[in-house]
Amino acid sequence: MSSTGRRVGRPRALVRPETGLSTREELLEAAAELFTTRGYAATTTRAVAELAGMRQASIYHYFAGKEDLLAALLEGTVRPSLTLAGDLTGRDDVPGEARLWALCRADVALLCGGPHNLGVLYLLPEVRAERFAGFRAVREELKAAYAALLAATSAGAELPPAAFAVRADLVFGLIEGVILIRRETPIPDAAAFASAAADAALRVAGCPEEAMAGLRAEGEALRVR
Repeated sequence: MSSTGRRVGRPRALVRPETGLSTREELLEAAAELFTTRGYAATTTRAVAELAGMRQASIYHYFAGKEDLLAALLEGTVRPSLTLAGDLTGRDDVPGEARLWALCRADVALLCGGPHNLGVLYLLPEVRAERFAGFRAVREELKAAYAALLAATSAGAELPPAAFAVRADLVFGLIEGVILIRRETPIPDAAAFASAAADAALRVAGCPEEAMAGLRAEGEALRVR
């Protein structure tokens, strides 16, 4: 505090309505909007700061630069699902199919339920750079968790290794593929879309149609706990 009683810190360039977000979260929200509408290459840290109602220098108290903003957004699309996958993997009292359904549903809801299609950032050529190795590693962990849950299903357990690998890739690809659907077509009911995508993933996994209703109900029960 200065001798005049005024706060000394990181002044904002603009006064914005109260959002309930922390400064870091406001910066990420602004970056998400600009990266997905204006484009990553065309977005500057100055533009992010201005949209967040801050001075450009304020960004550097939280992020080293634009790449750090992108890395944080990318990892934020994966870590919640990875945490859920860890919880579901230990639920041996629930059929693997129901656990796989719950993960698929939550993952699609995360990718399609927010205001910005952050999943489309996966397609940026910049993501192949070494700076984003952390994101790629976390994504591979999530893919492995999908495979572990697929292995816990009746159909998955019976597949030979080569066929299992193909099936696992198909399930994971179906879930991540929703980012392309969202890019082309608005999704008005993300919850219903997420449940339908999870149903489709179980069918790809080899779940018989007559078992779907019961497994979906068990997956829903996992979701609300």
